[in-house]
Amino acid sequence: MKTPSRIVEHLRVRAGDLEPHPLNPRVHPDSQKAALRAALARFGIARSVLARRLPTGRLQLIDGHLRASLDADTVLDVEVVEVSEQEARELLLTLDPLAALAEVDAETLAALEELCPTDDEALKALWHGASAEPEVPEKPEPEWERQWLVMVRCDSESAQGALLEELAKRGLDCRALTS
Repeated sequence: MKTPSRIVEHLRVRAGDLEPHPLNPRVHPDSQKAALRAALARFGIARSVLARRLPTGRLQLIDGHLRASLDADTVLDVEVVEVSEQEARELLLTLDPLAALAEVDAETLAALEELCPTDDEALKALWHGASAEPEVPEKPEPEWERQWLVMVRCDSESAQGALLEELAKRGLDCRALTS
């Protein structure tokens, strides 16, 4: 499959001159900001942001909102893609979730972490989090009330409907099930 490139320019632009996309759904917690600041302090800028050119000529971010928001005077590398507003919205819905689908090889990650010791707590937390399963909040166990149930096998859907109607007339709470 031949995949066309939509990248039309590579620029260096002051972060404050980039326009954030108004429909960016990502919210960045303090822990993420701290980890990004630590990564920038350690490595510098090692990745471009993604933007599209608006009809006004300004550049609108599609990816890299947090990097652009940390310091308006930082000069960022920008990949400019030629996409419509609709395609930009679709990219906002696609890029981060697509990256999140990647799985982690625990052995390789452990070996990599062993080769890269750090005293930076934000980076430690970030790197350790790469191996962790996402936290799913615990749901309280439902309080089940005692129930007495009867299952009746019917010969047809119409017979089931007639039986349900009869039971409902008697004031019973009944539901149809199919298998």
